[in-house]
Amino acid sequence: MRKWTYLALLMFAAAPAAFAADSVTVQKPVSINDDADVPQAVLDECKLDSEVPDAVAAKAKAAGVTTTFAEKVSGSEKGRTLQMEITDVVSDGNAFLGHHKSMTVKGKLYQDGNVVATFRDRRNSMGGAFGGFKGNCAVLARTAKAIGEDIGEWLAAPKMDARLGDLE
Repeated sequence: MRKWTYLALLMFAAAPAAFAADSVTVQKPVSINDDADVPQAVLDECKLDSEVPDAVAAKAKAAGVTTTFAEKVSGSEKGRTLQMEITDVVSDGNAFLGHHKSMTVKGKLYQDGNVVATFRDRRNSMGGAFGGFKGNCAVLARTAKAIGEDIGEWLAAPKMDARLGDLE
């Protein structure tokens, strides 16, 4: 009985080290591709570059992956790092005529400087329930959150060339 107690204590003590292996440093804010045609009003008013990593962290935590944030991620750091980039934002329509919003994010997961997984994620939204009462940033934040949740779930079992969200 005593051996089992010691074994259980040893495993309990080693558990934090096991969870540390699932830790990922996530880029926050997410960069926006220079060639992306993002409306200036969206850049000025909406905080999509922060919405995505916040949603990634929340969903990753639920999937058992610990995250930390770093302002810049080059991919050459030790450990696991996630580099993301917003490549497209569409913000057509409005509350009166109907929303047509979409966003695309691509990213690479690095392990000790080597690319181990990649993804491309796109989400479209027409505003959802009561969309007519929502502003542009609220609808785009909804797409950013959905993308972040897709990526956070992907972090639990990442793979190369994954197509997430509406690209599945």
